[in-house]
Parts: sequence; C-alpha cells; structure tokens
Amino acid sequence: MRNYLKLIRVEQYIKNAFVFAPLFFDSQFLNLDNLINVILAFLCFCTISSSVYIFNDYFDINEDKNHPQKRFRPLASGSISIKNGLVLMLILMISSLTVSYLISIELFLVIISYLALNFLYSKWLKHIAILDVNIIAVGFILRIVAGSVVSNVVPSIWILLITYLLALFLGISKRRTDVILAENGNDVRKNIEGYNLIFIDVILGILASIIIVSYIFYCISPEVQLHYHSNLLYVSIIFVVNGIFRYLKLVFVDQSTYSPTKIVLHDRFIQFTILGWLLLMSYLLYFRN
Repeated sequence: MRNYLKLIRVEQYIKNAFVFAPLFFDSQFLNLDNLINVILAFLCFCTISSSVYIFNDYFDINEDKNHPQKRFRPLASGSISIKNGLVLMLILMISSLTVSYLISIELFLVIISYLALNFLYSKWLKHIAILDVNIIAVGFILRIVAGSVVSNVVPSIWILLITYLLALFLGISKRRTDVILAENGNDVRKNIEGYNLIFIDVILGILASIIIVSYIFYCISPEVQLHYHSNLLYVSIIFVVNGIFRYLKLVFVDQSTYSPTKIVLHDRFIQFTILGWLLLMSYLLYFRN
C-alpha cells in the first residue's frame, strides 16, 4: 500500500488546494452547497493528477532509473509492475472524468484540458525550456478555474496573476534541483538542457521581486480593501515576504534539493508563514464583519 501511495504521490495533493481559492476569497467558504462542489472538484483533480503522475513515470521510466532520487519511484524500482501501474492509471482517469462530468460539463472540460496539457507536456513540451514551466503554471490556473466553475465565482485578476507567478517561481526552482544534480555528475532528465544555474538564479530573483510587488499592489488596491472592508490587509505582506525569503534561503544558502512540495510539508518556518497568512485572511474575510 505504501508503494501505491507513493506511486499516486499523495503528498502532491497540496497543489490541488488552489481549487478552493475562488470560493475562499469570495467569502463563500461557508456556503455548504458550493463547498461540497469544490471538494468534489478537488477530489477530481487529485485523481486526474495521480493518473498523470503514473503516466509520466511510465513514460520516463528509463530516465528515472538513472536518476539519483527518482530511481526509487515504484515503477522505476520495480516495486510495482508496469501493468498494475497502468491499470491504476486508467481507473483513476476514468473515475475523475466520470465524476467531473456528473458535476458539470464545465468542470469536465477543465479536467480534459488538464489531462491533454499534461499528455503533451510528458511527450514533448517538457523538453522546451521556459515553455515547460509555463505549462506547470497553466496547470495551477486550471485548478483555479475548476474551483470557479463549480462555485459560480469569477476569480479576480489578482488571484490568477499571483497564482501564475508563484507557479512559475516554484517550477523554476524545481529545475534548479536537476541542474545542481547534473553539475555534480548525476545523469538527470534532458529537460534541463536549456537551463544553467546562473540563468535559473536570475529568474528566481526576478520572479520573487515581481510576486512581492504584485502582492503589495493587491493589498493596497482600493477595490480589494473595499472587498475586505478593512485596511489591515497590508499586514499579510509580512507573511508573504518572509515566506519567499525563507524559500530563497533554503534554495540558495542551504542548497536544498527538496521539491517545493516537500519543502512546504517539512519546513516549519514556511508552514508558520502559510498558517499565519491563512488565519489573517480568514479573520478579515469571515470574522471581522
């Protein structure tokens, strides 16, 4: 069972929490009907993303066998047979498509788009530098759209913009890990051929700056302050800035080779900044008034 949980990458489900963003920021998180629909959309994304991970592992099995970390994945290590892996992939894929179709045709189309995009990514597009991380970012945008269509909430341009930038930031940081491994003589995937450490570090610095500035403009925007009925939103900048600083410290100073998901799941400092941000935003949206 542990190998199957590892195969479907349960720890990656944290990414699918972006499905809840439109409902949360529209102050409708306590609307039970919409919340149930968004939870179902979340589960659809969990199952479809797991099927995509299995397909990607199957497609990259030979490369993963030579990777210092990915060689321990269930398909690459042989702890789960290719046949069983593909059967599970089909079960998860069909389940997600069926449930999403029963919920709404719009959600079904979003799930289909996510599936098609990741198929193209696994087969061809991940080998094109810059385009590869943009596809990762679009995947996060599709999560926002999924939460939007099932809750009938139109996401603000701020949510879409900052989500896109943050996803680019995390995607580039993942490439940095493989570049470091390659420079240390490890045989890693070919999709890092268009990158080097200097290029990635410059991009990370640029993106970190843009994210912080964009979030500051979000906090001081008059229409946003009117939505929150408060001018205390600027306090949340503290959590965002320090969370990004901590992440950059782990990347540049500690030379962490953990994926962004593992960093979020294991680093107490970042967990504290996320929790503090969530508590403050929840207070402003749901309890202050």
